[in-house]
Amino acid sequence: MDEKLLETPLAAEHRALGARIVPFAGWLMPVQYAEGILAEHHHCRQHAALFDICHMGEFRVKGAEAAADLDRILARSVIDQPLGSCRYNFSLNERGGVRDDLIVYRLAADEFYLVVNAGPCAEDAAWIGGRVSSSTVFADESATTAKLDLQGPEAAAVLGRLGLATASLPRYYRFQQTTIAGVPLLLSRTGYTGELGFELYFAAENAVKLWRLLLADPAVKPAGLGARDTLRLEMGYPLYGHEMDEETTPVEAGFGAMLKLEQPREFIGSAVLRDPVAGKPRRRLIGMTLENKRAARAGALIYRGDEQLGTVSSGAVAPSLDYAVALGYVRADLELPPGTALELDNGRLRLPATVAALPFYGDGSARMDLSRL
Repeated sequence: MDEKLLETPLAAEHRALGARIVPFAGWLMPVQYAEGILAEHHHCRQHAALFDICHMGEFRVKGAEAAADLDRILARSVIDQPLGSCRYNFSLNERGGVRDDLIVYRLAADEFYLVVNAGPCAEDAAWIGGRVSSSTVFADESATTAKLDLQGPEAAAVLGRLGLATASLPRYYRFQQTTIAGVPLLLSRTGYTGELGFELYFAAENAVKLWRLLLADPAVKPAGLGARDTLRLEMGYPLYGHEMDEETTPVEAGFGAMLKLEQPREFIGSAVLRDPVAGKPRRRLIGMTLENKRAARAGALIYRGDEQLGTVSSGAVAPSLDYAVALGYVRADLELPPGTALELDNGRLRLPATVAALPFYGDGSARMDLSRL
């Protein structure tokens, strides 16, 4: 019997706005609204877009041993993570493969907030919760937590009109506890679009209230999974299930320097990653641009002449650039500097492509200096 797909607290709001709803990671989610993916993409780049991300998971880990536990479980250290900061991190299997990528928030010296992907959420809860010390409290708060992402160069101005002074907003990859319209929330300056953005976490019963309040601002329009994907792809951001999975290590995905493997800290998967044979990367992630809007999708084969080099992991038209782009894995031993000519075989024909440096889109506002607003 098929598993029943879940819905976020905003399901009725999406339908009222004419959203096209699709299955995604065990949920029914809006892929686009009436104006379409291209309009939503451009509105996010130019103004502000609001995304329903209530499907993602949130865990709270607290106790005197919490930092040491997470340092042992996760690939990046949390012991040295400053209070009030967010840190991109990985949960690995014993082979060094990515079980999930996540964000760790340090709420206090002994308290952390973990935000994980929707698909592996239940497995993450069992994996992490089952490996903390007996004195550490692990709580899965996913079912009672709502998450909205407000992304775009006008996002700070929108929050300003709701009473949050621009000067008080968090810096990039920092967060604060605040309130909007009487609703307590955690507000972080993070996102997945390359634009100035904020992620809001709060009690699920307030989801409709805050969704409607934010959409009432003339600068804000709703955006679905389709625009979220094209926005992240233009930035070269990896997507779990495409660029990362349990057979791919963070080193192969381009995050090796983050792990600081030269340091002696032991974590799940570290022994394999440090092994000169078992941990040697088999492949690496590259970016590619195509000549026009004909895109190569995931699974397309990457060729240089008659030699097959690898496989495309994500591909789409980049609306901000007006041509198609792709991410893909090639053999780790290959030298493919930017400008190298390749071909991407989509099963019907080979599309000319060129190796490109990441990000594809370089004009995002994510690190905007808010003091100048």
